[in-house]
Amino acid sequence: MGNSEGNSAGTFAIKRVYEDPSDDDGCRVLVDRLWPRGVSKERAQLELWLKDVAPSPPLRKEFAHMQERFAQFRAAYEAELKTNPAVQTLYGLAAEHGKVTLLFGARDPETNHARVLQEFLERGRNSRK
Repeated sequence: MGNSEGNSAGTFAIKRVYEDPSDDDGCRVLVDRLWPRGVSKERAQLELWLKDVAPSPPLRKEFAHMQERFAQFRAAYEAELKTNPAVQTLYGLAAEHGKVTLLFGARDPETNHARVLQEFLERGRNSRK
């Protein structure tokens, strides 16, 4: 997912927190504001729970995981990310660990904030080269 060999800035992947951890996850970071139901801290095997990089509560509630609102949600969330200092934390982790897996709890693997975040980070990383 978005890997580019030879990039010292690291790469970003996404994965549902309900999936089993794997050796190639790298640094595992939960990017949800709320802890996922039914997942223990031991099972999650997190390096970090970075609540501050998640969408703001009003934006999350407005989106409500409704497909028809996703384009509007994406634009609003990316605007939040542009001024969010937690984004720099993720770039730092990627530089340190090589790979960061952004963990999320949403059911839909395509229409969720972690996908938007991953794409935002990849675009930003490419412009930082």
